Amino acid sequence: MYHIPANYKISFTDDPTLQRQYESDFSIKSNHNADRSTTNAILLLHWVPIDSRRRAFRTLQVFNLNFIPSLYQSSSRRSMGENVQNSPPLGPSDPVIIIGAGCTGLAIAQGLNKAGIRTIIFEKNAGISIHGQRDWNMGFHWGMNALKTLIPESALSELQSCQVDPHTPTKPLDTLSFLNGSTGDVMFAPEIPYFHRLRRSKLRALFTKDLDIRWNKRLKDIIFADDGKSTTCVFDDGQHITGRLVIGTDGARSTVRRLLLGPEQSLNTRLPYAASFVQAKYTREQALHLRSFHPLFLAAPHPDDLFAFFGLQDAPDSEKPESWTFFFFISWNSTIETQDAESKIFDNAARLKQVREMAKGYAEPWKSAFEWLPEDQPVWYFGLTVWDPREEAHRWDNRNGRVTLAGDSAHPMTYQRGQGLNHSITDAGNLVELLKTDASQSSAIAKYEEEMVARAGEEVHLSVVNTTMLHDWSKVLESPVFKKALTKQS
Repeated sequence: MYHIPANYKISFTDDPTLQRQYESDFSIKSNHNADRSTTNAILLLHWVPIDSRRRAFRTLQVFNLNFIPSLYQSSSRRSMGENVQNSPPLGPSDPVIIIGAGCTGLAIAQGLNKAGIRTIIFEKNAGISIHGQRDWNMGFHWGMNALKTLIPESALSELQSCQVDPHTPTKPLDTLSFLNGSTGDVMFAPEIPYFHRLRRSKLRALFTKDLDIRWNKRLKDIIFADDGKSTTCVFDDGQHITGRLVIGTDGARSTVRRLLLGPEQSLNTRLPYAASFVQAKYTREQALHLRSFHPLFLAAPHPDDLFAFFGLQDAPDSEKPESWTFFFFISWNSTIETQDAESKIFDNAARLKQVREMAKGYAEPWKSAFEWLPEDQPVWYFGLTVWDPREEAHRWDNRNGRVTLAGDSAHPMTYQRGQGLNHSITDAGNLVELLKTDASQSSAIAKYEEEMVARAGEEVHLSVVNTTMLHDWSKVLESPVFKKALTKQS
């Protein structure tokens, strides 16, 4: 007896056309029934809600009957998926495999889904929201045009719900003030069109809708077939999944990047700067005081060669300031040797004490924000790193267009100019547009990588220059963020 979960259904068919129909049409409501004795394949269908009134079957795979027992015996605890040795011949209907369910990977999947290109996302974590997992917010501005090509109108209309304060509409023109960290005086206040501050967790949740995501899937290896067409991902649970393209969007410490380039060349470049981040709630009076300086965000270089940011992380109830969570950090010069030495002896209490000492020389709101923290306040510390895809040793072989990187997997950068998400979504938009064309996959990937590496690689370089100058008071006014604000590089 085969073990099929309660929310799955099987349909037998020997009609290839119907098989393709089931694979492409997620709104189909009934099964084609055939005499089991004459069939040579089954369709495994997943019962999924479309909305409150309609339900539909989502096709996961067409399987040959002769290997179904190996997949669905009652003793098996494998997740639903393809069997490499018995997969049907590869073609346009075969999946694009995306490794990593971050904002970039999900945006790519949404765009491909709109274009009718089948995708499967594999994510090492158990779900979109895990208890204790860090969350943060990101600036998003010039990347909006690319996002509009990727996600459906219904998702765009919900983007406001992903804001750090969903009750405060994004302004057509907003001001990001850079203060003198010592005096609180405004040094620079560029106006930014439609400057979104988006919570990563909410944005990911929005982007997951209607996608095929396999959780708890940690990539172990990638195998490239000799035919030059197929690619197989091997996961640590032993499952093999074959597709026509693998896209690595698994973050700044990308496993896909490591598998392509090896452990040394894929390693991020460490910088002599470190930062400590805090997320905290306050009393009603304290929260109102802290937010009075700007409803959403502030930044401040300091004459002591420090840099700081202060902003909102979450405002679930506009009438209850005590429910607001604030997000802020201070970054500073710290040699690699110092970072390594401190990592051996510093615990959370030591990190909190360290950053509090720096905050004593800061103007409001940083001074009070750090002073009011409890003694057991968690601190998120890390050294800054980057990875420039333009470096010769960083150029990967895309194996005839069968594998590529996007987002932080391809170009992690420092964050003081707020460009990371904009470049990542631009990667997604460009990649999807090229995969939608009639060009061969190999030429599409080559064209995508040529543009992405040049554009994002330059931004990685600029981010290092910017970070360096922001931590040298004598050069702050000449830094890229003071010269160019948050505008896109031409």
